[in-house]
Amino acid sequence: MSRPPDPNSGLRLEGIRRSFLQGKDELRVLDGADLAIKGGEIIALVGPSGAGKSTLLHIAGLLERPDAGEVWLGGEACGRLGDDRRTQLRRSHLGFVYQYHHLLPEFSAVENVILPQMIAGRSRAEARTSALNLLERMGLKARAEHRPGQLSGGEQQRVAICRALANQPKVLLADEPTGNLDPHTSEAVFAELLTLVRSTGVAAMIATHNPDLARRMDRIVRLEEGRLV
Repeated sequence: MSRPPDPNSGLRLEGIRRSFLQGKDELRVLDGADLAIKGGEIIALVGPSGAGKSTLLHIAGLLERPDAGEVWLGGEACGRLGDDRRTQLRRSHLGFVYQYHHLLPEFSAVENVILPQMIAGRSRAEARTSALNLLERMGLKARAEHRPGQLSGGEQQRVAICRALANQPKVLLADEPTGNLDPHTSEAVFAELLTLVRSTGVAAMIATHNPDLARRMDRIVRLEEGRLV
C-alpha cells in the first residue's frame, strides 16, 4: 500500500507504468519507475532518445495519467484525482520549462510572466512586482517590456524559466531546457537556471542529453528499460 511521502519530498513517483500500442504490439515505455525528489534538490534525468523521459515528465507533471503506479505531489496522491483538481495542482504546485520557450508573442516579457500569476488569482500589481523581480534576477530587467520577437533565443528561454517559477511551485520539470541554444548561450542560461532554482528551494527534475550539464546537478538518474537507476 502506498504511503504519503516525507514532508520534505517535493515529488514522489511510485511504480509508474505506461505502455502504448504500436500497431498491434504493446510498447512498454515505463515499467515500474520510482523516484523521490526533495525540496531544493535538482535531479538530472538522462537516457537515450525514445527511452521515455518526456513521458515520465508528463506523468510527473499531471499532464498524462500512468497505467499503474502513483504520483505524490505535496503530500497528495494524484492518481485518482479529477481533472479539475489536477489542473489546480498544475497551476499551484508545478512549473514547466520546455525545449522551446512557447512564449505568447503578442505580450512583452514581463506580461508573459504576469499572466500565469493572474490566472492563479494574484492582482496585476502584485504579479508585476514579482515578475520584474524574477526577470531582474535572470539579468533581463532592461528587456522586460520587449516582446519575444525582440529577444534573443537565450533571453526568450530565460523568460520561460521566470514564467515557470512565477507561481512559486513546489516542483519544476524541465525537458531539455537549453537544447535549442548554442553551447555558449546554453551554458549561461543553465547556470542562471541552477542559481535561481537553488535560491527558491524548489524540487527540480531536468531532462538533458548533455553529460556536462547533468554532472552539475545534485543527482543523476538514468531511465533504462522503463526503470530509473
